[in-house]
Parts: sequence; structure tokens; C-alpha cells
Amino acid sequence: MLCAVYKTRKKEGMYLYVPKKDHFEDVPKPLMDMFGRPELVTILALDKHERLGVVDKQKLVDELKDKGFYLQVPPKEENLLETHRESLGLSKMPDKKF
Repeated sequence: MLCAVYKTRKKEGMYLYVPKKDHFEDVPKPLMDMFGRPELVTILALDKHERLGVVDKQKLVDELKDKGFYLQVPPKEENLLETHRESLGLSKMPDKKF
């Protein structure tokens, strides 16, 4: 099974997988509007890859078959200041003084 992988300039680490090059018919319009102009990154032969980085291969294959696309969203970035404050036993955000 082949799939085409596209990136967006709107969000670092967000990728759209579709079953063939330029096949966006199954992608909902609001998602395409949010994604912006897709830029082709690569075409993958899924059968030749056991692992696909952070993407669950079976979930990718299932969603391509069921929905006609798969959207990879970057993991939520950790707020290091909040983590540090919590480790000190403080609230996540300092109290604002007016």
C-alpha cells in the first residue's frame, strides 16, 4: 500500500497522509482550510516499513482505508516553567499582582 505524506507551513510537525498523490477528496473542507496548502514530503510504500517514527502504522493503515486520510498532530509541548514551579510545590502560574 502506498500513501502520500504532506506537511503544512501553518503548524510544525503536522502531516497529512492520503492514499495517493494529490488525493484530497476524502479530507473534510474545514480540515483542508486549517491545514493550508499541502506540500508533498514523500510517497511511502507502507508494506516496506515496519515502523513509521511516531505514527502507529496499523492506525495509519486503518484510517486510510476507513476515512481516506490520516492527520498526524505534533505532541503537545511541555511548559517547562509550569513543570519547574510544580516541582517546587508552587502553583503553575505566579499570582498576578495588580
